[in-house]
Amino acid sequence: MRSADRLLDDEQLVDRVFEAQGKRFLKSRTRGRKQTPAEVVLRLLILKHVRDWSYEVLEREVRANLVYRTFTRIGAEKVPDAKTLGRLGQVAGPEVITDLHRRLVEIAVEKRLVSGKRMRVDTTVVETNIHYPTDSSLLGDGNRVLTRVMKRVEAAAGSLVTKVRDRMRTVRQKVVAIALAARQKGAVGEEKRRRIYQALLSTTRKIVHQAKRVMAEVDGMSQRKKKQLSGLRTQMGTMVERVEQVIRQTKARVFGGDNKFEPKLVSVFEPQTEIIRKGKASKPTEFGKLVKIQEAENQIVTHFEVYEERPTDSSLLVQAVEIHQQHTGSVPQIVAADAGFYSQANEKRLEEMGVRNISIPNRNTRSEQRRSHQKKRSFKQGQRWRTGCEGRISVLKRRHGLDRSFYRGLGGMKRWVGLGVIADNLINMGLLLAQAPQTANR
Repeated sequence: MRSADRLLDDEQLVDRVFEAQGKRFLKSRTRGRKQTPAEVVLRLLILKHVRDWSYEVLEREVRANLVYRTFTRIGAEKVPDAKTLGRLGQVAGPEVITDLHRRLVEIAVEKRLVSGKRMRVDTTVVETNIHYPTDSSLLGDGNRVLTRVMKRVEAAAGSLVTKVRDRMRTVRQKVVAIALAARQKGAVGEEKRRRIYQALLSTTRKIVHQAKRVMAEVDGMSQRKKKQLSGLRTQMGTMVERVEQVIRQTKARVFGGDNKFEPKLVSVFEPQTEIIRKGKASKPTEFGKLVKIQEAENQIVTHFEVYEERPTDSSLLVQAVEIHQQHTGSVPQIVAADAGFYSQANEKRLEEMGVRNISIPNRNTRSEQRRSHQKKRSFKQGQRWRTGCEGRISVLKRRHGLDRSFYRGLGGMKRWVGLGVIADNLINMGLLLAQAPQTANR
């Protein structure tokens, strides 16, 4: 951590966070109270993801530990509370995190921790923070939010012509009844489940229609009231659209038998979540976003990316090598990946770029020449080195929380993944730099 502490003294890292703080509001540079120093914000975020803490735990640990106070440059000053830390964390958006990671890779190249001669790449799924989605639970979530927001609008407005009726007791009863009916197998259980779903959809439509009447009433209020209720009005409108989508997919799936209904919503809170199946026996279906992780020597992650829509692995390989060349300044002599990245076009393109050893297996080949190539020592050595990428992904998930993102939205997912990767790179670089003097003495 002493070596990592020295790495974070880099002016470009601190300046990038300082620039982001200045863009937080229109006149952040000239008005308001003094901001938290950029180096403190940077180090607090890094420490949070190095230890995989929540903001509450981060506040408590830094307040009580002199080592953490020194590392974060807070010293004897007051530690920001958890709510303030959350706001400070949002200042460093996805673009800022990407720039910080890129600068850290540049430092690794400058200090010769990375030469760029090797590259391995793999993809994984980072899950969003949602419960397992069922049609009944999605309807329950949407109804709960709409009822809560309507009550808040009624309280803020003083009174409404449309009386807000709370139907959540009925909704909860139907959701529980559907879960119990699902245990009953056969045609009788299926018919009972459909009957309860029909009642739940009827109640949901009543809540949606009531929400639309409340929105129409808000739209007819004075400008002052409309401005006061604009946030709640936007929240209600967004949730109405999502609940109506859940109603459509429930009708198609439960009553129409269409299990491939598109677009399918799996969360009313994280609508960007995708259903991804990567063939894992322990977890065949995952709900989140596909993330690409590529490494160079010494377990340094040179690039990561969170994809809005899941691409095929084979479409990522050539671009990954080009990015590796941009970040490290050299074409890798060995490129290793699993069979999902293989295509004949990819192999040909990498050969044209100057990659000597392409260790990507083709599982479906019938060519004896190809099978003989995959039995070569150099190919097998590349595959043995490739397995380390799976180990790196495992470490990112276990040590830095990349199994599940607790930041909201696609931008929050990118921040979560980026900060986890930066924290892991910082630890590995610190270990290498700490061992360098000992190696020189030997």
